[in-house]
Amino acid sequence: MSDAGWTGLRALLVDRYDDFKHRLARRLGSVDLAAETLQETWLRLERPGDPGILKSPDAYLFRIALNVAADRRDADRRRLTLSEIEALRHQDDDELDPARIAESRAEIVALTKALDELPPRCRAIFIATRLDETPHKVLAQRYGISIRMVERDLKRALEHCSERLERISPRKFGSGSSEPS
Repeated sequence: MSDAGWTGLRALLVDRYDDFKHRLARRLGSVDLAAETLQETWLRLERPGDPGILKSPDAYLFRIALNVAADRRDADRRRLTLSEIEALRHQDDDELDPARIAESRAEIVALTKALDELPPRCRAIFIATRLDETPHKVLAQRYGISIRMVERDLKRALEHCSERLERISPRKFGSGSSEPS
């Protein structure tokens, strides 16, 4: 498969589109979601370089599609619902009482301490992704590491901060964009 590279994988996706769509629809529970996932999979195959030697190109493409679906699901979880947006719009500024302000300040102090406990690169990646919205690909290039390592450092930081702030899940902080653009 290394001879054809990404072009060969795109051709395989086109040739086996109906099969992939059917398998994904069964897995995801929606034909429309399967079609959208395959479109995004096609876009992910538009990249330079060579995917290397693939023993099972079909399985590789299906795994890419499943990862796309998982990324989409995670992104959808981070979005606010219309009712949540409306509640925030109508929230009265008078609701900020001194106790809530003090609690928020204490959380900021606890978060700062938790960040200070992280290794420097892990802390820098957390701050870059959360405050500066720096794409994972840019951070990987900046630190000379893989995108996967950026994601691992970010996960480590989220879990550490979650633990220190006594949160159940790092999702409280959001998981940011996993898009490696």
